[in-house]
Amino acid sequence: MRVDFTKMHGLGNDFVVLDARATPLPAMTPALAKGIADRRTGIGCDQLIVLEPSDSADFRMRIYNCDGGEVGACGNASRAVALLHGVDANVETAGGIIRVQPGDGGASVDMGEPRFVWDAIPLAYPMDTLTMPVGWDGLDAPGAVNVGNPHVIFFVADTDAVPLDQIGPQIENDPLFPERVNVNVATIVDRSRIRLRVWERGAGLTRACGTGACATAVHAMRRGIVDREVTVTLPGGDLRIAWHADNRIEMTGPATESFRGTFEWDDFV
Repeated sequence: MRVDFTKMHGLGNDFVVLDARATPLPAMTPALAKGIADRRTGIGCDQLIVLEPSDSADFRMRIYNCDGGEVGACGNASRAVALLHGVDANVETAGGIIRVQPGDGGASVDMGEPRFVWDAIPLAYPMDTLTMPVGWDGLDAPGAVNVGNPHVIFFVADTDAVPLDQIGPQIENDPLFPERVNVNVATIVDRSRIRLRVWERGAGLTRACGTGACATAVHAMRRGIVDREVTVTLPGGDLRIAWHADNRIEMTGPATESFRGTFEWDDFV
């Protein structure tokens, strides 16, 4: 079975998009997703995106990290899919329904409402998620936010000085986080700008993480150290994050189509 794909990226966070809305595909499996995502023997991507029909929205977006695990949300992929779809749409994800609006060279995405209660992150036991009484190797007193995916956020003097490739896996897999966690280290530049690096659950160090930018911005806003609209600068570029009075998060940023191709489905089964 020959299958079409579109390769896209948002600030260097790259995706293989499979469109199964009109013509169904065989069932996706973790091993198949991992094989397609492999950068040496597959097509190569941080996340595999599968678009499907939906009973509750214009279409459904399923998201698989490069380790084969399915996750609830991906902000950068949402902008890429918005660009590919071409018109405003409601999109069903495992983390809830989001609203995408394509624009000039990118998109705005209504990422929904953040969740702060400990069991919505989820954490293994109750604690205050605004200032958590935990730490790892000099990183301490983080906050936690769920924006479709679980995130833990540390504010540091210099985000580039943190050995995130070493400490990220340790925190991601700590028993405190029963579904693992995305690890964000951020530096507050001023009330309108944040610098951010992210260790992404199931994908590792990434050039950009849309949900991480949303979680970090909202956590900083919740602590009162930035304004309600900020620019988050990641290694791949800038995202604009606003937390509106209705409690919904809006993310705006670029997305790009890289190329299109086909592959033989059975090559990865």
